[in-house]
Amino acid sequence: MTPLALLMQRQVEKISQSETLCEAAQRMRARRIGALLVCHEGEPVGILSETDFVRKAVAEGLDPRTTRIETIMSRPIISIDMDNTARDASNRMAAHNIRHLVVMDGSKIVGMLSIKDLLVCFKNRL
Repeated sequence: MTPLALLMQRQVEKISQSETLCEAAQRMRARRIGALLVCHEGEPVGILSETDFVRKAVAEGLDPRTTRIETIMSRPIISIDMDNTARDASNRMAAHNIRHLVVMDGSKIVGMLSIKDLLVCFKNRL
C-alpha cells in the first residue's frame, strides 16, 4: 500500500483563528485547496474546510465578512502518522466522517492529506 508520505501535500496552509471566513475563502481559492490549518498564537487548534463553510456558515446564514474562523472550524484536529497507509487514512476519515487529515511525524506536522489525494491513489490501483 502507498505510504502517506507520497500522497500528502507537504505545503500546509495556515491561518489565524481570528481571520474572517471571507479571508479564509479567498486564500483557499487562491491556493486551490479545500482546507486550512487554523492556528492560535502559532499553535494548531483546528481545521477549516469547505464542508465547514457549507454546513456551519452557509446553512446558518453567517456573514462571511464578520464571522471569525474560530466560530466554525473543526476541532480537535484529527491526525495520522505518516508511516500509516492510504487504507489506514481512508478508514480514519470514514470513522470520523471527515475529508482531511493532518499528517504527523511524531509530534511534528509534516503535511495534510485530503480524500482527493486518496482517490488518486486508489484510482491508480484499479
